[in-house]
Amino acid sequence: MGDTAAAAPAEQRRRAGRGKGRRTFWRYRWLYLFMIPGILYYLIYHYIPMFGLVVAFQDYNLLKGITGSPWVGLDNFRTVFSSPDFPVLMKNTILLSVYRIVFNMLPDLILALMLNEIRVRWFKKWVQTLTYGPHFLSWIIVYGLVFAFFAPGSGLVTTFMRDMGWTPIDVLTNSSVFRPMLILTDIWKSTGYGAIIYLAALANINQELYEAAAIDGAGRWRQLWNITLPGIREVFVLLLILRLGHILDAGFEQVYIFLNVRVYDVGDILDTWIFRRGIEQMQFSVPAAVGVFKSLIGLVLVLGANKIAKKMGGSGIW
Repeated sequence: MGDTAAAAPAEQRRRAGRGKGRRTFWRYRWLYLFMIPGILYYLIYHYIPMFGLVVAFQDYNLLKGITGSPWVGLDNFRTVFSSPDFPVLMKNTILLSVYRIVFNMLPDLILALMLNEIRVRWFKKWVQTLTYGPHFLSWIIVYGLVFAFFAPGSGLVTTFMRDMGWTPIDVLTNSSVFRPMLILTDIWKSTGYGAIIYLAALANINQELYEAAAIDGAGRWRQLWNITLPGIREVFVLLLILRLGHILDAGFEQVYIFLNVRVYDVGDILDTWIFRRGIEQMQFSVPAAVGVFKSLIGLVLVLGANKIAKKMGGSGIW
């Protein structure tokens, strides 16, 4: 009798929980319906293709397919790590990625802080539009603009400097300025778009904090240091963690378009090497092994950065 009496309330709680779950699902049914396209996107284009990772452990033949290609174990990884090009590729990839993290995140943050301080609405919108516009240009168009200004012998800036008797700046084929040129063009193209995230975070800061600080005599700089920056710290850490996860993705589209044989020593990265081996030379297994290696490195960095962020008092990604 005692066991039956104790089990009755437990069964009632389970039934109440199931009933509450059904009511919650029915209440938010339209929101769940809107989630279906996003779930299908990630399922079709991100999770199902993961079965193709087995190619990294095969001597893949396009005609035989995955099921008919012979297994070679870790031979493809040995080919990658023993390649004389691998140290140079890793160095270029990591350097470009670190440069992007350091020099791209700060302009985004600074632009957002500057826009947040502008009180003239029409001027603020004008600056936002002007800085956000380059984001919609493809890298082909950006390369065309750079080539039009800095092409050796025929660029506008090159011709002007030569006519003035100055030494022209060769930014496209000079190894010493190729990386800075990549970073500067990336900053010009992406800063306006990157500032939007920080502007959204700034809009969520309680304005009463600024009013209280002003009453206490705090100036704009003190409010910036004690209210604004702490208010967007979590967003900054989140974006930093996400960028660390892609540290071996140094911007294939931009680098591939700007790359030429004279700057291979400083501009050739893992993704461009993968493209040449996988697409141009039709060798799919070795590039697949590089893809697995990049994914593992990114996973380790994201997990480590997330753990460090939580130990420092942040919320991390999860």
